[in-house]
Amino acid sequence: MRQQSNASLPAGESLLDTASGIAALRADTPGCESVVHFNNAGCGLVARPVLAAMTDHLRLEAEIGGYEASAAREVQVRDFYASIADLLGTGPDNIAFAGSATHAYTKALSAIDFRAGDVILTTRNDFISNQIAFLAVRKRFGVEIVHAPDHPDGSGVDVDAMAALMRSRRPRLVAATHVPTNSGLVQPVGEIGRHCRELGLLYLVDACQSVGQYAIDVDEIGCDLLTATCRKFLRGPRGSGFLYVSDRVLREGYEPLFIDMYGARWVEPDTYRPVDSAARFEEWEFPYATLLGCATAVRYALRVGLEPISRRTPALAARLRDRLADIPGIRLLDRGPAPAALVTFEVEGWQPQPFKTALDARGVNSALSFREFAQYDFGDKDVDWCLRLSPHYYNTEDEVDTVAAAVAELAEHGRRTR
Repeated sequence: MRQQSNASLPAGESLLDTASGIAALRADTPGCESVVHFNNAGCGLVARPVLAAMTDHLRLEAEIGGYEASAAREVQVRDFYASIADLLGTGPDNIAFAGSATHAYTKALSAIDFRAGDVILTTRNDFISNQIAFLAVRKRFGVEIVHAPDHPDGSGVDVDAMAALMRSRRPRLVAATHVPTNSGLVQPVGEIGRHCRELGLLYLVDACQSVGQYAIDVDEIGCDLLTATCRKFLRGPRGSGFLYVSDRVLREGYEPLFIDMYGARWVEPDTYRPVDSAARFEEWEFPYATLLGCATAVRYALRVGLEPISRRTPALAARLRDRLADIPGIRLLDRGPAPAALVTFEVEGWQPQPFKTALDARGVNSALSFREFAQYDFGDKDVDWCLRLSPHYYNTEDEVDTVAAAVAELAEHGRRTR
């Protein structure tokens, strides 16, 4: 990291505790020079070391060959697994690289020997691609999908009701998304995990929006499988993700439906044996430049510090919600006692794409969500679309106020032209 590192700070301090530290992080982020990037829930802005790791490897591939380059960078390649393990509180053998969080998720689902009548127990706020995958499994195998109800206080899934369903239905799989993509809700995945452990149930967590934003410990969550991407709050490259696989899952012989020469050994003409590690969920071919970029991004996040990040990032979002709450024509949609850094709201008098385009023109990056992304949640909120703003630790309070002012200006225009 340029200019400053945690090692040079007084004990107990972080780069995020000082204005100069945040300035150094922004100087390390080329995108900060051209945009106000409030779309970190889509893709975070990569830091210079991440960009350098990727371009250096591509250059090496061009100079000496792809296979030779990966062999020359063997130590750095192994660090991908070590860095993710450090991030999640597990071991390198429990980590598999994937082309995306969805790739990792479907690999995990394919390892479960679903039969007709099996139950998948999930929540009403699971990610759209997960919900579609469950429906595809139902279509193919005849499983039943059960959605646990939300708690009346808006804090997310009703854990007691979900636990009762675990006991009465004995699901083949319990699945939950930690932070849904369509709102700032933070689901109580650790509480769900405690019940799963007590009952010996297989538990899959989608941590796509929480990894890199919060400190994550897979033992504390109690999950058997966890998926995430590197491109969001970890600030890694697109086309990358990973799968955590517990010792229990490996020990009990779970393996993906289609396993290749990297994940298994062909030991006899009619016999193969899966490798002992989570590599059984990987394929032979890797985008090595991307993988090295991911490892660098994870190490970068760990140097900044997940605990300071988990304080600053949601705090910036809370400041943004406070500013937006005072704007006529804006309806905030996030629920829960301590929302994550995904700020969603409805705008009176605007259609979705024109509103986003108007923000784009003001140099503000944002994202749209639609009812089809979250049928249950948006149905409950009676909303067809919303705008999502997602700051990260390298954003500033001044940027929050600038974005809020831009939204206020556009909201006023929408009210005048109705």
